Amino acid sequence: MIDKDLLFTWGAAAKRYQRGEILFGEGDPARFYHQILEGEVRMYHINDEGREFVQGVFTDGQSFGEPPLFIGKPYPTFAAASIDTVVIRLLRDTFLKILDEYPHIKNDFLCLMANRVYQKSVTANSVINASPETRLLAFLRRLKENTHPDSGPMQVPFTRQSIADQTGLRVETVIRELQKMHRRGQVTIRNRKLYF
Repeated sequence: MIDKDLLFTWGAAAKRYQRGEILFGEGDPARFYHQILEGEVRMYHINDEGREFVQGVFTDGQSFGEPPLFIGKPYPTFAAASIDTVVIRLLRDTFLKILDEYPHIKNDFLCLMANRVYQKSVTANSVINASPETRLLAFLRRLKENTHPDSGPMQVPFTRQSIADQTGLRVETVIRELQKMHRRGQVTIRNRKLYF
C-alpha cells in the first residue's frame, strides 16, 4: 500500500513473526500501522464456543488493522502470522502524519477502507441470509475478483478448513458442498486441489 522505502524513511521497522505468533490481540490498543513485507497474516475473532471466524487474510504488500488505528479504538480481533512473516510497523502518529503529508496516499486509503466496508457488507449478507453453497460461491467470487480477475480458472490457495473459517461454515459442510458444486461444474477438484 505505502512504498516500503517511504515507511523506513519515516522511522518504520521490520519485525519477524513465526508461524502462529500473535501480532495483536482483541482489546489491544492500536499503536502501529502494519504492512506485510513477506508472508501472510490472518485476522480472526474467536466466538464463545472457541471457534475461529476469519475476518481476512492478508499477504505481501498488503496492510491490515487500520480502522482502529484511524479512530483510536482497541482491536476487535486477533491477528496472527499464518506462516513465517515479516511485517513493517510504523507508529500511529507517524502514519497519520504521512497521510497528511501525502494526500494521494490518504485517497488510496479512503478507497481501500470503502472497499473493505463494502466487502464486509457483502460477506455479512451471504453469511446471514445464504445457504452454504451461496456462501461458498460468494467467497470464491470475492477471492477471484480480488486476486485473479483477468484470467480463467484459479487455484484456490486455501485449505478446506481455512475456507470454513472464512465462511463461518463447518469444514464437513465445506467438503460436502464443494463436492456437490464439483459435480454440477461450478468448481473443479483435481488431485485434491480446488479450482474456481
